[in-house]
Amino acid sequence: MKILHTADVHLQEVGDERWRALQELILAGKKESIDVLIISGDLFHRGVDAENLRTDIREVFSNNGFQVLIIPGNHDINSYTKGLYFGEDVTIISDLEKPWEKDGVKIWGMPFEEGGIEKTLENLKKLKYMTEEGMNVLLYHGELLDFSFPRQDFGPEGDARYMPSRLSFFAGLRLSYVLAGHYHSHFNIWQLDDKGYFVYPGSPVSITRKETGIRKANLFRLGEHPEEYLLKSTLHYEEIIVDLSPWGDQEPLSLIRGKITSLPNSARAILRVRGFINGEKLGMTEKELISEIRKIADQRCAVQDQHFEFRDIRMVLEDDLFKLFSERLEKRDYSHELKEDIRNLAIRAMQEVKS
Repeated sequence: MKILHTADVHLQEVGDERWRALQELILAGKKESIDVLIISGDLFHRGVDAENLRTDIREVFSNNGFQVLIIPGNHDINSYTKGLYFGEDVTIISDLEKPWEKDGVKIWGMPFEEGGIEKTLENLKKLKYMTEEGMNVLLYHGELLDFSFPRQDFGPEGDARYMPSRLSFFAGLRLSYVLAGHYHSHFNIWQLDDKGYFVYPGSPVSITRKETGIRKANLFRLGEHPEEYLLKSTLHYEEIIVDLSPWGDQEPLSLIRGKITSLPNSARAILRVRGFINGEKLGMTEKELISEIRKIADQRCAVQDQHFEFRDIRMVLEDDLFKLFSERLEKRDYSHELKEDIRNLAIRAMQEVKS
């Protein structure tokens, strides 16, 4: 059985970037001849989105040649009332005691519920007495506590804990895979103590600007190691950091233009321009340089994603003391990187003195 596993699509409307990400997942499923597409929670951003999109989602989830298994997440916990129809291929697993079964494989669903660690342990205790020898897969939507994930990596959830667990909680449950959702930022995989795998695929589309890098899903055959599957056409953010130096040979605008234009078509830039310039040598003020950078950057990143942290240091560069310091530094047998660090420290010190 071949599985494509994703989570946290957070659909809101037909035709937007999130909708197109779902369509890419369907195309990937067909291309890879999968048997099952698993969505481990938060297919919809809110309950009202599930209600508004249900008639459209039926077409997406029908006649694809593979099954679609979905569990509710914390965002769409109340979206799957009994009797609602989401498509010919869809099975909603909302009851921990009723797995989906095929060819000797049992896929269990532990959808999101309000409650802390006690609720998670209570559910897993039930599961312990239901799983048998053979291939058991658990779909889970919640937060893994073993690692110090930044809070924003779970989306804009605030400080609340969402059905938290630890890897040790899954030991002894005879689970070959825990296919999880709720963690947005990156693909992550851990080995369970009994040789199973715990996998967060990350969101298939950037839900916030914190989810940088090409998005991924989890593609594998049962019995084999989970693998990253690149979703090259879905929206994602790329952070571009440009460190300017008045001693460099490359002109700042050419440097920035090269980095911006090298982005994949599906990427949006978060641009951060740092360092120092010699405005006299460039023939520009700080304001003029920022204006020229914006002409380049506006095509690939929003205004709020442009951060200008560089400074014009022409006054320092023309200072006789700094010139003497630079001449002596160049004679030292230091690496280029160390010389750059020393020079930057000297610049900051002289700026403080002059200010």
